[in-house]
Parts: sequence; structure tokens; C-alpha cells
Amino acid sequence: MLSHVTLGSNDMSRAREFYDAVLGTLGYLRLADFGEEGMGYGPKGKPEDHIAFWVLRPFNRERANAGNGWHVAFLAPSRQAVRDFHAKALELGGRDEGAPGLRPDYHENYYGAYVRDLDGNKLQAVCHDPE
Repeated sequence: MLSHVTLGSNDMSRAREFYDAVLGTLGYLRLADFGEEGMGYGPKGKPEDHIAFWVLRPFNRERANAGNGWHVAFLAPSRQAVRDFHAKALELGGRDEGAPGLRPDYHENYYGAYVRDLDGNKLQAVCHDPE
């Protein structure tokens, strides 16, 4: 249903360092880089046309702002990867928005964690598989 998700950033160097490390815990890589204009991420081993997550300078050149009431959820290959994602984000200056753990209100095996990136965007890693 979705083609891709784009978030804005006000500091591409910081965003690049943050997302390279944090998304790396889930097996995603930077597949495109446009310097101070932005970068794109996707699964390891996929070509550039599989970029599903972009961090870009806003097209209108105004300051990027985080939205309220939405977040981006990245599929994690394991519960350990969810924990690694959360820990790496906090290590790099992200803010905790929900520690790793089961969310049985969603479904029996829903294991997720929430953080805010360096620009305040809310991110999640989620694994739907049993331990």
C-alpha cells in the first residue's frame, strides 16, 4: 500500500549518523545519499528502487518539524533487534518514548519500542514473531 515514508531534518550530518546506526540494528542500509539534501534507506541487498524511508531537507526550505499523533514503524527481524534499535537510538541522543516490550493489547506477539529522533520525529521498531 505504501511506496515510502519521508521525514524532514534540520541537520543532515547528525541525521545521517543517527539513522545509519539505528536502522543498521534492523538490517537497513543507506542506499542513496544527496549530501545536505538528504538520504534514503532500504533493506540490505536491495537496489535503490527499494528505498522506503527518506530523510530529506524540506522541499519548501522551511524548518523541519515533527508531527504529533503519528510515527514510522520499522519491521524488526527479532525482539533482540527491537532492543538494539532502542538502545542505539538512546545512545546517539534519541529520546525514549516507550521501552522495548510486549504490547498484548495489539496482539499476542507484538513486541515494540518507541523513540524520538534528533529532530523529534517518533520512530518505532516492531517484531510480530514469537520469541
